[in-house]
Amino acid sequence: MNSTAHRWLRACAALFVMAPFAAHAEGQVVEQVKTYAISGSTAPELYASIGERGPKAGIGRAIAHTNFKLTWQRNYVPQGDGCTLVSAKPKLIITYTLPKPSGRLPDGLKQRWDVFYEGVRRHELVHGQMIKDMVATIERTTIGLSVPGDPGCKKIRQEIIKPLSEASLAQRQQSSDFDRVELNDGGNVHRLILSFVNGQ
Repeated sequence: MNSTAHRWLRACAALFVMAPFAAHAEGQVVEQVKTYAISGSTAPELYASIGERGPKAGIGRAIAHTNFKLTWQRNYVPQGDGCTLVSAKPKLIITYTLPKPSGRLPDGLKQRWDVFYEGVRRHELVHGQMIKDMVATIERTTIGLSVPGDPGCKKIRQEIIKPLSEASLAQRQQSSDFDRVELNDGGNVHRLILSFVNGQ
């Protein structure tokens, strides 16, 4: 693989790790796809267009990007001289940004593109699942938390910061480890690129 392709792979890794949280069945979860237009009549041209128009990642660009917006409805209830977080419902919006050819592709190229696109899409879905799993972890580690000497429910808001931070750091590591395997030589995304561009 040439140096340009390596730079794009590193850019992909930089974007793919941006997935710190996840969700629960009782909350609201929305998953949506956003596309950006690329052009070309050959596989190398389409891949070059991805390099020019893909989501920004540091000084370069990535093939795809998974992002999210997470808000909570938390119910803090005073109990005696303390406070308990009795419920926390997330509203999670996951956005997958993926490439889409602007024109119709010849049949042979379209078949290669479809395989490439599906592989990239599945990679992003793993990140989406990690996000949803992380929200569930946050719920498990915060709902039911009680803080004594907090009748105004102020201390508890600080107490939940620690499990939130721990969950976020663990998620980032999980995501980074996944991308390291997928993007390194011989990894799934690496092989998808070689197969698409070079027909290997």
